[in-house]
This record gives sequence, C-alpha cells and structure tokens, in this order.
Amino acid sequence: MVMDLKEKTKTESIYVPDIATITEIKDLTPTEKQFKIKIDDPVKRKNFNFLPGQFVELTVFGIGEAPFSIPSSPNNKDYFELCVRSIGSVSAALHRMKAGDKVGIKGPLGKGYFPYEKMQGNNVVIVAGGLGMAPVRSILLQILEDRKSYKDVTLIYGCVDPQSMLYKDEIKKLQESKELDIKLTVDRPDNSWKGAVGVCTNLIPQLKYQPQDTYIIVCGPPVMYKFVIIELEEKKYKPENIFLSLERRMECGVGKCNHCHIGNKLVCVDGPVFSLWEIKNLKEAI
Repeated sequence: MVMDLKEKTKTESIYVPDIATITEIKDLTPTEKQFKIKIDDPVKRKNFNFLPGQFVELTVFGIGEAPFSIPSSPNNKDYFELCVRSIGSVSAALHRMKAGDKVGIKGPLGKGYFPYEKMQGNNVVIVAGGLGMAPVRSILLQILEDRKSYKDVTLIYGCVDPQSMLYKDEIKKLQESKELDIKLTVDRPDNSWKGAVGVCTNLIPQLKYQPQDTYIIVCGPPVMYKFVIIELEEKKYKPENIFLSLERRMECGVGKCNHCHIGNKLVCVDGPVFSLWEIKNLKEAI
C-alpha cells in the first residue's frame, strides 16, 4: 500500500520540530522556571491551536527532547508558556538558556483535554499538587476568561512548602478578586504561612457541591491520585465527571516508545487527560 503525499507529509511533520524562540524567562520557584515561547514561522504560529491539557514535545538541540504540558491560555495566539522543573538533561539545559535562544517545538500533541465546554453551567473543582498546578493553569485561565459561563469554581492547591508554590502572585490576585474559592495547603509551613497544613486531600471533605452539577479536575504527583479519588468517591462525585492528567508518564510524545502504555491506551496519544470512568479499571493508570 502506497501512502499518498498528503498523508506522508502529515506523518513526517509529527517528527520534525518547528523552530521557536524563547522570548522571556521567569523564575517561579527555586526549581521551576516559566518560559514564554514564540514559534518563528508566523503561519505555523497562527495555526498553533491547543486545548487545555494538551502538551508539546520540546527539543533542546544537541541535548534531546521532552514533553511539557502547556499552562498558558488557549486563547493567546501570539505565544505560549511552559513551566519547567529542572530534573533531567533536557530541562536542566533549558534552565541554562536565555531569552533569544532557539528551541524545537512539536505539537500541540494528545487528543485528551479538560472538557471546558461540558463544564459550562456547572461547578468546577480543580485539585492540584505541586507541579500539577502548571497543567491545570490552562483550563483555569480558560474558565476565568469566560467566567459567566460557569457556576462556582474552587481551586485546591497543595505543595511541600510555601517556597514550592507556583504562580504565587497570580493566586494572590485571584484571592483578592474573589472570582473563585481558593484553598491552599502545605506539608511543611514556615513562620510566614497562615494557611492550612497537610496534604490537599484534607481539603476535599470541605466541598459542598452536589455531584449532579460538579466537574472535578485533578493533576499532581502520581501518589496523590489514589487518595484524592478515595475522597471524591466518598462524596459521590461521578467518575465520568472527574478528569485526571497523566502527563507525568509521557516521554516521546507520539506513541512510539511505549513508556506511557496503560492497558489498551497510550497516555501521549489517547490522553494525557482521561476521565476516571475511562481508566477506572486500568490498574497501571492510578
């Protein structure tokens, strides 16, 4: 069977990164930086349309590539942002780069995303742990930009300590605006911390929303998921209305390395966002 030219070009484009420029770098915590990235080709930049929860595969030339979820608003067509923790060769190399340096971008990738349209007219609860705040920031911004289309919105965010908290300034402004209910907690408080102490699952019992009109978004370290789900099920929230990002399992981003294989699904191809209903019986998932 001969692949036609159009199909071949589309297939090859998955493996060929677009050249992009880092236009701004911001320190978020001692270990995380935010990178503002602009695709060089204006046509490709205009056509870079992603949904909240999708990701890109970023190439640091001469080092390698790695997948990163997109934490910026899907409505911003001029640039996008990435939040990167320095934990591997690619991320460490990225942390050494400066504004004006070039990277490669493949994406947006993945077909699973946070279904913001389904959530309209309902309450939304976002549960984030540590670096998990970055992937959910995209759906949070999407909701805030169309706030009237949603009922009550609650953000539950837990970190190891206050210094590890991402987007501190943004969260403070949101607390002041009262556009949503924000519940923060840390495991190891310092003298300046005035909020709750403990894991974020401790805050889930405080939720008063009814299951029939509530959607839940969850993203954080893998160990967190099991305990969050136990608390959500205790409150009878529907598995088809609970959405989890499994982006930390990914590696190649295009379904070739099999690193993110769970049951009959590949996280990078079928996800990275799944409803709990989809993966409830896949033991490898949670």
